[in-house]
Amino acid sequence: MGAEGTTERVLRLLSLLQRRLSWTATELADELGVTDRSVRRDVERLRALGYPVHATAGVGGGYQLGAGTRLPPLLLDDEEAIATAVSLRLASGGTVAGAGEAALRALAKLDQVMPPRLRAEVRAVHGATDTLLGPGVEIDAELLVTLARACRDAVRVRFLYVAARGGVERERTVEPVRMVATSRRWYLMAYDVNRDDWRTFRLDRMRDVTATTWRFQPRQHPDPVAFVQRGVTEAPYRHLARVRLRARPEQVRELVPPQVGRVEEDRDGWCVLVSGGDNLDAIAVHVAWLGFEAEILEPPELRESAARLARRLAAMAAPVPPCASGAPGDG
Repeated sequence: MGAEGTTERVLRLLSLLQRRLSWTATELADELGVTDRSVRRDVERLRALGYPVHATAGVGGGYQLGAGTRLPPLLLDDEEAIATAVSLRLASGGTVAGAGEAALRALAKLDQVMPPRLRAEVRAVHGATDTLLGPGVEIDAELLVTLARACRDAVRVRFLYVAARGGVERERTVEPVRMVATSRRWYLMAYDVNRDDWRTFRLDRMRDVTATTWRFQPRQHPDPVAFVQRGVTEAPYRHLARVRLRARPEQVRELVPPQVGRVEEDRDGWCVLVSGGDNLDAIAVHVAWLGFEAEILEPPELRESAARLARRLAAMAAPVPPCASGAPGDG
């Protein structure tokens, strides 16, 4: 086989090693249509080019591509290339500080080497897609990396945190579990060491975040997504409303974002919407806007608010008396 064929085979080998965590020599030989000996030679060629290919002997052993000192070229198939390019275009308008510029740089590099047929498909998807983003809060990418490593390595994190009410800044020490992103904000679910309980923290209210060297034993914890959603929809508000709706849960979820309300299963074609707010009139209007038959479970004050709004709306809908329809000064 000539040099061109060998190069093509080595690139295919690199692609296979990137696709899966571990391969046996026999599996790689079958994929490449060569002998085990050729696989060993090609592995040595990759190592000579600076790719750290690890080999483990014995039962369960095989070849594995390790982490090197620099990012190797990623060999993507057609579907992976399209998915990556579309994701990078979306990331260019995200909520991570600096990620938009980095995504654009990466997209420019990918677009430069992408075959014309794939480039056309990516642009077709992008041309047919718009994104509707709310006024999200930008988060520093370094903060995300610090917290992600702390979650992975199970080390405590210390930071200054501005409380939602009163704006008081206090030092907190936590054992982080998971970050959760909504369409507008990032949150951290963590065990608060000082308060001896689970808490939700908004990343944009953190300052001077430091990952300590104190390792902790991970605790049994609630589901991070459900816990953060509960904290976001309930904790920050003066009032917490529970309303039964004659609708399927998926119908309500299409209208109510997860950061606005939580939808619970109920019986006989009903579900329960749990939502917080500082103004009962606003909650009543929002529930009425959903357009489903509704029963207010709590609080009782929400029923009073809904009754007041009903009287106002009835008065607005009443016909205008004939005497009131004339021009000012008539008569």
